[in-house]
Amino acid sequence: MSDTLVVNEIFLSLQGESTWAGLPCVFVRLTACHLRCSYCDTAYAFTEGRKQTLNEVLARVRELAKPFQSEAGPARLPLVEVTGGEPLLQPNSLVLLKALCDDGFTVLLETSGTVDLSGVDARVRRIMDLKCPASGESDRNHWPNLRHLRHTDEIKFVIASQEDYHWARKIIAERNLARLCPVLFSWAVPLLQAQQNRSLNPIPAGHTPITRQQLAERLLADALPVRFQVQMHKIIWPADARGV
Repeated sequence: MSDTLVVNEIFLSLQGESTWAGLPCVFVRLTACHLRCSYCDTAYAFTEGRKQTLNEVLARVRELAKPFQSEAGPARLPLVEVTGGEPLLQPNSLVLLKALCDDGFTVLLETSGTVDLSGVDARVRRIMDLKCPASGESDRNHWPNLRHLRHTDEIKFVIASQEDYHWARKIIAERNLARLCPVLFSWAVPLLQAQQNRSLNPIPAGHTPITRQQLAERLLADALPVRFQVQMHKIIWPADARGV
């Protein structure tokens, strides 16, 4: 197997989501996704990208990380996140994840939860979506992945409607997700005109919009064992900015 990956972009920014939010992070965004979630804000990663060798990718990550190498802390900074698209569609993503761990980085994997996680290096922190109905992809959740999650991993629900909230609350209770790892509720930021893509799924008929305030108030009223998150990078930079 060739040691190449199709890479959309590699950049240094602040981690905008998850329990790692606010920390410096090098992002490696891989090309391709088999899903078309209604709220997807990275549709450009479906097809845009350039083939790079594993060594080229690692060299760029190390270059961006170099200014942080003298800093000591509870976790080596910057973090490195492999994301997409759906990074696990590329078999060499597993090789990349292992190599980054071998380099001593704290490595995060952002994945849709629809692809088998069992081959991912045990040192990687997995941030796994469970797709809600408004995404148009909830029938593709790969439920056996839950068996592979540990307390260092995270489950994320992107909430785009009232119906998503009720569905996620039901899944958390039925599958006792809070005992597995931290659970995140991320409010789906409405797409800007520049982010629209004809290939994205429409939100299913009958769904009722939910505001971020409504979402926050509902999870408090229902005493859900979840962490509410907003996409920090969309507050700092324009919501449609790339490379941030």
